[in-house]
Amino acid sequence: MKITVDFEECLKDSPRFRATIEEVEGDVCELESKLDKLVKLCIGMIDAGKAYNAANKQFVSGIRELAQQSTKDEVIESSLTKFAESLQEMINYHTILFDQAQRSIKTQLQTFVKDDLRKFKEAKKQFDKVSEEKEAALIKNAQAPRNKQHEVEEATNILTATRKCFRHIVLDYVLQINVLQSKRRSEILKSMLSFMYAHLTFFHQGYDLFSELQPLMKLLGGQLDQLVVDAAKEKRDMEQKHSTIQQKDFSNDDTKLEYNVDADNGIAMEGYLFKRASNAFKTWNRRWFSIQNNQLVYQKKFKDNPTVVVEDLRLCTVKHCEDIERRFCFEVVSPTNRSCMMQADSEKLRQAWIKAVQNSIATAFRDKGDDGEKLDRKSSTSTGSLDSGGEPKERSLKGESALQKVLAIPGNACCCDCGQPDPRWASINLGITLCIQCSGIHRSLGVHFSKVRSLTLDTWEPELLKLMCELGNGVINQIYEARREELGARKPHPGDPRHEVEAYIKAKYVDRRFVRRPSDEELRNKVVSLSKQEKRLSSSSEHLPPRPPPPTPKLRPASNASGQSVKSADSGIQNSADGSREMLANTPSNNSLADAEAAESPPMAMPATLPPPSPCKEVVFYEPKEYSPGLQLYWASCARSLPDMAEALAHGAEVNWVNTEDDKRTPLIMAVQGGSLVTCEFLLQNAANVNQQDAQGRGPLHHATMLGHTGQVCLFLKRGANQNAADIDEKTPLTIAVEAANADIVTLLRLAKMNEEMREAEGPYSQSGDETYQDIFQDFTHMASNDPDKLNRYQPYDPQRP
Repeated sequence: MKITVDFEECLKDSPRFRATIEEVEGDVCELESKLDKLVKLCIGMIDAGKAYNAANKQFVSGIRELAQQSTKDEVIESSLTKFAESLQEMINYHTILFDQAQRSIKTQLQTFVKDDLRKFKEAKKQFDKVSEEKEAALIKNAQAPRNKQHEVEEATNILTATRKCFRHIVLDYVLQINVLQSKRRSEILKSMLSFMYAHLTFFHQGYDLFSELQPLMKLLGGQLDQLVVDAAKEKRDMEQKHSTIQQKDFSNDDTKLEYNVDADNGIAMEGYLFKRASNAFKTWNRRWFSIQNNQLVYQKKFKDNPTVVVEDLRLCTVKHCEDIERRFCFEVVSPTNRSCMMQADSEKLRQAWIKAVQNSIATAFRDKGDDGEKLDRKSSTSTGSLDSGGEPKERSLKGESALQKVLAIPGNACCCDCGQPDPRWASINLGITLCIQCSGIHRSLGVHFSKVRSLTLDTWEPELLKLMCELGNGVINQIYEARREELGARKPHPGDPRHEVEAYIKAKYVDRRFVRRPSDEELRNKVVSLSKQEKRLSSSSEHLPPRPPPPTPKLRPASNASGQSVKSADSGIQNSADGSREMLANTPSNNSLADAEAAESPPMAMPATLPPPSPCKEVVFYEPKEYSPGLQLYWASCARSLPDMAEALAHGAEVNWVNTEDDKRTPLIMAVQGGSLVTCEFLLQNAANVNQQDAQGRGPLHHATMLGHTGQVCLFLKRGANQNAADIDEKTPLTIAVEAANADIVTLLRLAKMNEEMREAEGPYSQSGDETYQDIFQDFTHMASNDPDKLNRYQPYDPQRP
């Protein structure tokens, strides 16, 4: 096996070069052993052949003696004489064969082993010695303290001299390796071919037996001539390259490091760094680091599997470190506050690595949309469990659980835009899965087009996970790629250039070039169909039997920021973080449980009979003046049809569209009317205004409170809904909840208000609420998504109720 070593690579002294050197040295050592063995076997064969010839001569002499004894029998005499002559000729051929073996195998290969391999061993000794000296100089240079200038200068001078010596030795060593690798083929083939030709001559009477091998031997003979010519040419070329590199100026010791995101091998940058261990001794080890696929990895040897230091650089920060004894140090800090301390060989190299990490972050995160992304992360954590039968205390999902649930949706196992299998990212406002390259392009579009989340790194809440599972790549591509084949547009494939994929994604989502615009008749039929679908949903809900009034929750008094108890003057309900937890623990899941708790505590004061609920204006479909995508979004939100809502947005519907013919209601208010938590989440992810009011001055929080939709109230409060807003009757959501005696919603509203007051009292830099507040809201969130029946235990608000 021919193994050549690149002159440029040897100057880097990289693990790749070291691995190649080790492979060459092992191969040469094995070659030497095999050649020594072959020479010894050849000597044994020659000695045995000479003994055979001696015995054969005696045999021929015996034949001749027999022939002479048979003079009276002319046939036997002539035959034996001819046999003896033939055998004697064969003995002569044997002698020639062994002489040729002596010259071609023994002498020629011994010369190759003693001369060429000896030169290689000498070069290897020099290389090993100077490598150790260079390693010692690097360690001494790295350990030189910054406050002892004379030690720094001494270490720097020794390192400079050692590096210069190392370059000369390693170039000579690489030249010797390449010449040896080139020459070994011709020497081995030449000796063996000469030996085989000797056999061909020896077996001239058995030429037919060798006829099958002869074409190959002739071919090898022709190749041998060409190999000799090629070897001579390669030797001249390598000597010329060796001379050219040796004449280069190596005054600058720092190897040039440049960040190249489009590198052929996927490695954007690589080089040696000292890494501080995380053990108690804080030892420093020199490792080969590289930036690849937005990860920072290192390895000790080239064949070792890379150790991932930072799984995703886009989530990290990098900074200088001037507060430790060692020079040229910098630190990469991950989101979990784990840091990796590293040291470069010079200030220039440190700056190059810091710039490379920053460039890696900038490659995926464009300036466009970064601020919106940060705000979005604050306003909504990602998503959670989809299990309908899960425990109400189950926390938000992260990692493989969310990944498995989203990828289980048909079409989601591959990237929505390029088809790359096993995607790990998602656009939460579109409801699609993406590969890492397409996710970076989506981020560059801005959050008003696409909000990107990680399926493995981010935490997912239940309502957002359900949103992802109700849409998916198949549904969205039917909308955004409806006319792609008609227009002859080519969909990208995995591995296509980034600029081609980026152009396609912009055409698909920004320009919406492939969306099929509906005709007026199609739009009218769609809106009418959705309004009828909403009517069926409403009628089925109206005929549900009324639930019994809930028992009084057993709550303990809680203290607000000033230490005073929070009480309700209207309903006498005392709410607190601890009380809310107890209320959740005592939540009735069936009538028997309700009866049992009712027996323990007196029921709340409620009328014996309730009038028919009329919490909001009845939803009635009127023939509009014109049909528009906004009207489609309006009725689709009420009908709980996410695909139709996504289609309406793709057709240009305004997410905050106002129906002037229906009390200025918005799609978000209609989503509240429809009773779907996921529908509200979809509109909020697409920038719906959580505080936009209708003609009665009521926002989505008002409507959710009046309808008794606890899950929606919890969602709107998390998204910054203004609970102090009053309608035209001067009623706030809390006032409505108290009048309806809805303890769940009263608890949420008061906790949110108390948490807001505590934050204001602590100052603008306080954390967003205590753990109790967050835990209770999380409990309500999971209950609303996983077991909504537990929250549907109150009658809707009736303004006519006494």
